[in-house]
Amino acid sequence: MRDLKIPDQRHPEKAHRPDNAQPQKPDWIRVRAPSGEGYEKTREIMKTHDLVTVCQEAGCPNVGECWSQGHATMMIMGDICTRGCTFCNVATGKPDALDVFEPGRVADAVKKLGLNHVVITSVDRDDVADGGAEHFAQTIRAIRHRAPETTIEILTPDFLKSTPDALATVVAAKPDVFNHNLETVPGLYPEVRPGARYFHSLRLLQQVKEMDPEIFTKSGIMVGLGEDRQAVLQVMDDMRAADVDFLTIGQYLQPTPKHHRVDRFVTPDEFASYEKAAFGKGFLMVSSTPLTRSSYHAGDDFARLRTARLEKLSRA
Repeated sequence: MRDLKIPDQRHPEKAHRPDNAQPQKPDWIRVRAPSGEGYEKTREIMKTHDLVTVCQEAGCPNVGECWSQGHATMMIMGDICTRGCTFCNVATGKPDALDVFEPGRVADAVKKLGLNHVVITSVDRDDVADGGAEHFAQTIRAIRHRAPETTIEILTPDFLKSTPDALATVVAAKPDVFNHNLETVPGLYPEVRPGARYFHSLRLLQQVKEMDPEIFTKSGIMVGLGEDRQAVLQVMDDMRAADVDFLTIGQYLQPTPKHHRVDRFVTPDEFASYEKAAFGKGFLMVSSTPLTRSSYHAGDDFARLRTARLEKLSRA
């Protein structure tokens, strides 16, 4: 077992933070270590195309299952973020310049993997005028060209410090799903997500729907950070007021002792209760389990999301 006093070398910018003890995970959180032929094939394709995945960078607990099935969430614009969120396992610092050839490499990997649905995310790039909006758009267009049957889901930063037309640039490229995570309840933003603004993120999601009502919108939060149930229910109401279609709720897992502490492990019954409440508030799709992550089973969920919309329209 790793000594909790040893600082994480991937996060020198977090070295000044006090250590937070990492509690033992309950049985319902445990997952198998990644292995198998499918896992190795996916890893090799990512390595060959010099691609970064959030599966690895964020320490996702589902990497073994997803990669074994040829699913991966690709992280564009590098592996160094300009923000310093206390929950996140991606390194903070000064990123390299954007790689103009990356969109093509991503599209090639999508084609080789034979993906029906792909999720593209990124670090925050406050150092770039448009926050990387055009890079997102180029990646979407490259995938459309090389893998036209693949549906595309993007998980974007908030474009808080970007040029005014940044969001419109991404929306004009017409992803099938636009995801931006609120991550936590507004009361915890100063501690958990200090570089972001809750109502800016909420408005971002609302603007996507105003610009293109055909695009599905999606957002997610983590629980176990110190929030209470009423605050979670209020976030659901805020999302529905912004016309968000799909909600994900998962357990926060502390990457290292220097990250935000786990306040508690939310039980599977509580997650089921959140799911029931969310459907009652009008979300078309809800995924609420301890191991839920933004891109976990994203392709299957997209298919159900599309079906749910058609059913809603038929009842209208």
